Amino acid sequence: MSNKILIKNARIINEGTSLIKDILIEGLIISKIDTEINVLSSVNIINAEGLTLIPGMIDDQVHFREPGLTHKGDIFSESRAAVAGGVTSFIEMPNTIPNTTNNSALNEKIEIAKSKSFANFSFMFGGTNYNLDDILSVDDNNIAGIKLFLGSSTGNMLIDNHKVIEEIFRNTKLPISVHCEDEYIIKKNLINYINKYGDDIPIDLHPEIRNEEACYKSSKFAIELAKKTDARLNVFHISTAKELDLFDNKLPLRQKKITSEACAHHLWFTDKDYKLLGTKIKWNPAIKTERDKNELWNAVLNDKIDIIASDHSPHTIEEKNRFYTKCPSGGPMVQHSIISILTESKKYNIGIEKIVEKISHNPAIVFNIKKRGFIKEGYYADIVLIDTKKDYNVTKDSLLYKCNWSPFEGQTFDSSIFMTFVNGQIVYDKGKIVSDPKGKQLIFDR
Repeated sequence: MSNKILIKNARIINEGTSLIKDILIEGLIISKIDTEINVLSSVNIINAEGLTLIPGMIDDQVHFREPGLTHKGDIFSESRAAVAGGVTSFIEMPNTIPNTTNNSALNEKIEIAKSKSFANFSFMFGGTNYNLDDILSVDDNNIAGIKLFLGSSTGNMLIDNHKVIEEIFRNTKLPISVHCEDEYIIKKNLINYINKYGDDIPIDLHPEIRNEEACYKSSKFAIELAKKTDARLNVFHISTAKELDLFDNKLPLRQKKITSEACAHHLWFTDKDYKLLGTKIKWNPAIKTERDKNELWNAVLNDKIDIIASDHSPHTIEEKNRFYTKCPSGGPMVQHSIISILTESKKYNIGIEKIVEKISHNPAIVFNIKKRGFIKEGYYADIVLIDTKKDYNVTKDSLLYKCNWSPFEGQTFDSSIFMTFVNGQIVYDKGKIVSDPKGKQLIFDR
């Protein structure tokens, strides 16, 4: 007999609607959604009255650090944090060690995730100046897409040969996701500040070094190339108001060839927060001004921003406490992305329906993910119950990140994750992980 769970009286948010309904889960799948479901056979009944039910977040940009950097995080630890934060699927980036730029490295990650991941998973295949043949030979159904670091990366991952970039754009039909910052502008700015301050550059100058010009120039290059080659382009972590002029909201998402993403930290913090949080909020691209943040939220509302993600990228606190030029960029986010976005969105009069579109529906559409990202009969039961009336205070004791710190420590959000289901199984329940890893490799409808 298949495992059955009946969730009753939940406020279901799906495809722009908010309705009180029951959901029946049988095995991995949502088998029925109706106003009143009565089941005669053995079933686990969850009374969700007063709770909000959303499709789990599909986080299209995370760095879980395995293999090679597992002192910062690993697939087991970071996927636990993810499901505690309502993230039921993730797409992980290729800048691990070794870089995920060939089939061997890709297959190693897949095998690790099959046994260790609490959330569903897929991986980006990285492009370099030298691996065009590897990109063309990879199985399209085995990856979410191609990731190109057009600025800011380590090892062999910075791709700056424009001829190779154009060849990649011309020769793959997969979504190409790009990190856009112009390396020449950044290096020039960095040298100027090193000459003035040495290695201990004040952190509040980070957005001056990795500035609006660097972001805009690189994004403009990628978008122009995508239009020239008819490539399917997704621009990661937009951080400036100026870049938003490069995107369009005239077409429905399914018809767009060029899409964009914003990240939770760019939608929460501004450059005023460097004074208190210092290098804890050193990200690439840099957190910028209040105006930039406000315009990003406007773009979420008007659909120039298509996806909201976390760019979860943990480092140890010892690494983050180094002086500027030795301090890595990035920070842990997956456990608090949804509740931070829901809390902050209220200031901009943006409803939860729009947030669900950006964190769940749209990633599924952009990456052609099969039977996930929506609450529908026949879809996988990747769902999250949220208590929108219960505050959540971020304490160190509550953190599940391996690095054991968060830029949100001490922050109180106005919603909390109540329960997370992955493939029909309860994996997180009222503050505790309650299952073994249940994640499955994402399948694509291509």
